[in-house]
Amino acid sequence: MAALCTSAMTAPAYAQDQGAEETVDDNVIIVTATRRAEDVQDIPIAVTAVSPVQLEQQGVVNVQNIGSVSPSFSTSNAQIASGSVVLRIRGVGTTSNNIGFESAVGIFVDGVYQSRPGVALSEFVDVERVEVLRGPQGTLFGRNTSAGALNITNKRPDVSEFGGFVNASYGNYDLVSVQGAVNVPVVEDTLAVRLTGAYRQRDGYIDVVDGAGNDIGDTNDIDQYLIRGQIGYEGDSGLTVRLIGDYSKSTSSCCGAVELLASPLAIGGMAAPNVATTPFDQTAAEQALDDRVATMSFLPQADVDQWGVSAEVEFPLGDNADVIYIGSYRDFESVESYDSDFSGLSVFDIDRLNTEITTMTHELRFQGELFDGRLSWLVGAYYSDEEIRQQTDFSLGAEYDALVGAIFGGAAGPAPLTLFSGVSPATVTATNAYAQDSESFSFFTHNTLEITDSLDLTVGLRYSDESKTGSFSQPASNNGVCPAIVSNLGGVTPPGAAPIPPSSPATDGLRNGLFGLGCFAFVAPADLPGSATAPGNGLPLPRTYSDEFNDSELIYTVKASYQFADPINIYASFTHGYKSGGFNLDSTAAVNGADPSFLSEEVDAYEIGLKGKFLDNAVTLNVAAFYQEFSNFQVLEFTGAQFQTFNVPKAETQGVEIEAVIRPDDNFTVNAGVTYTDANYPNDCAGTQTSNNVLSLCGNSLTNAPQIVAITGATYERDLGDSLDFFLNGQVRFESDRRTSTQAFDPSDLTTRTPVPFDVQDGNVKINLRAGIGSQDDSWGIEAWVQNLTNETTRGVTFNTVLRGGSRSAFPQEPRTFGVTLRGAF
Repeated sequence: MAALCTSAMTAPAYAQDQGAEETVDDNVIIVTATRRAEDVQDIPIAVTAVSPVQLEQQGVVNVQNIGSVSPSFSTSNAQIASGSVVLRIRGVGTTSNNIGFESAVGIFVDGVYQSRPGVALSEFVDVERVEVLRGPQGTLFGRNTSAGALNITNKRPDVSEFGGFVNASYGNYDLVSVQGAVNVPVVEDTLAVRLTGAYRQRDGYIDVVDGAGNDIGDTNDIDQYLIRGQIGYEGDSGLTVRLIGDYSKSTSSCCGAVELLASPLAIGGMAAPNVATTPFDQTAAEQALDDRVATMSFLPQADVDQWGVSAEVEFPLGDNADVIYIGSYRDFESVESYDSDFSGLSVFDIDRLNTEITTMTHELRFQGELFDGRLSWLVGAYYSDEEIRQQTDFSLGAEYDALVGAIFGGAAGPAPLTLFSGVSPATVTATNAYAQDSESFSFFTHNTLEITDSLDLTVGLRYSDESKTGSFSQPASNNGVCPAIVSNLGGVTPPGAAPIPPSSPATDGLRNGLFGLGCFAFVAPADLPGSATAPGNGLPLPRTYSDEFNDSELIYTVKASYQFADPINIYASFTHGYKSGGFNLDSTAAVNGADPSFLSEEVDAYEIGLKGKFLDNAVTLNVAAFYQEFSNFQVLEFTGAQFQTFNVPKAETQGVEIEAVIRPDDNFTVNAGVTYTDANYPNDCAGTQTSNNVLSLCGNSLTNAPQIVAITGATYERDLGDSLDFFLNGQVRFESDRRTSTQAFDPSDLTTRTPVPFDVQDGNVKINLRAGIGSQDDSWGIEAWVQNLTNETTRGVTFNTVLRGGSRSAFPQEPRTFGVTLRGAF
């Protein structure tokens, strides 16, 4: 089973190639979580270090699968491949598919910050180590993160030895996966080239039918490849240089949602013909989730291309100091389309969503030792420049007006928008454009002083300055419905339209509904003239904007660690963390004069921990207790008609993490990890705010934050004669109940605090198994494996189905998968 804690395990070395064995020396794992090579048991940080063997044995193929080997880490994904991946550590993440949000969990690949989780979804191949750092980071890494960080290190070129590997897998859903790498010394002991590649293809696990029940294909498939090339140089003077270039491409149908609760609008035949006319069948909904059947008008599509280059240069400044430079440039582009109403109706579509992100970073560090090694010091500077451009083509479908008629219960006729505007909504289109330019610079220092032979004190500081400009514009709009409705509300009936009844208690619901649905926010004309002449102080119509955001913050950490004996350490720490604010890059961000920006998120984190080895290193035990209080916690919520961004004044997470590795003998390893997390909005979370969106959250847990996650398993390995060995590996992962949507209660009724339906995912257990046999010289191996053995059905995100009042839909997680893998090394 994959090790869950910060110790290595004696797993078969042929998992990738001869260099894939864990960095083990008398059960020592060396990590770079502190930007220095150190024994993970000696550093005062809660960190899970995962080797390539462990990644392979648990089927961890990318960032989204790391929860299989770290109980404090989890992910979820929603409707788009590029921008809706949410990473969480200790129950905390940034719930958003808004490209303006930065992740609370930062990702660093070979020392380079990846600005959005969607940018870092490339396949794990030729990986040396993955480190999961828990708690806010900032005084060491190139970017501030408020919840934690993933530090991913790929294998460096080896200047002394030729070698490589090839892996090939085949599994259900027609999975085909091929990975490989070759390392070639060009000048022995000085210059080497390493080439790495991966290809993965798999059919989707969600069947899709249209409104008439016809099968139109499947979704959540995979078709991707990755190429990475490296040049490594090691000079006699101590100069080392590493140049990396990579390119990856993914083409997929992502992602499908299953309707769990049908809209009451479908009852009575008031909507379009494809809408069901019988009451919703709860049993049928559960069966649909088990069967993973989604209803959509067409299959979603996502094409993602990205490439990047980076350079790492290290040069010694005498015997006790080094200067290190890391620079990078990355270009990311995705083109996507999907049925945004997630139903068989032709209601609302994203015809094209084009996202481009370019990022340039520079980091310069000076680090070394003083006072005969008693002071380990580091000072550095960091600069990043990021450009985001996103353009979305929206359209309303032929059945939009019929759905609006159903909302009014037939009282306004079968096509009310056409009736009161004289224009068919089926002609409505809009192109909205969003942009954000970010510039960040910081200065940081991180220093550890050995006060006595047993007591160390660490102090870190970082000053960060963030500058952003954000904008929303509307390059094209073809919407005759909204201006006509607005004119009608103002007392001017457009030609061909019926007059809207005068305002009265009996008709205000109709008038407000006609405005809200006729001026549906995503396709409404921006800056519509005359809207202020309507009743009240103006209508909530999209407003273009171009604004600036500036912020700065001092990040700091203090840690004390004490070594009782060589294998036992305790530590305590306090960290003030920070994550920059920015802009809600959405057409609804500045409606009715609202401020489109959101505030920076801050966190004060306390932690105490113990790291120890017992019984002659046969048992490794790490324990951490933590409390983290967030202020201005960033939240994005989808109401069913628009995305709303806001800051919750207070959120918190607290709990205990226990990780252990037990080795009864050289052949058997038992791993266990359990995380208890209480991540919640406290009862006083709203502070002085009175917004129902905030008030409805107080007293509830954070999204997708189960209180208990436990992972346990074992690996048995043994030689077979003089040339073969084999292993058996099994893992069980348990999680308790968790909320799956941002809303806990209906925000329109906080008196009864009625829970939103289908919010809670019940606790569940998932089992992974793997067995393999291969040569003792690691030249070949064959494995059989199964993930989610019992085919447990779970969902990651539940949401209000777009424009389907009372309906709830969810994105299912992966079902059972199984297959075989062949490995070869040279």
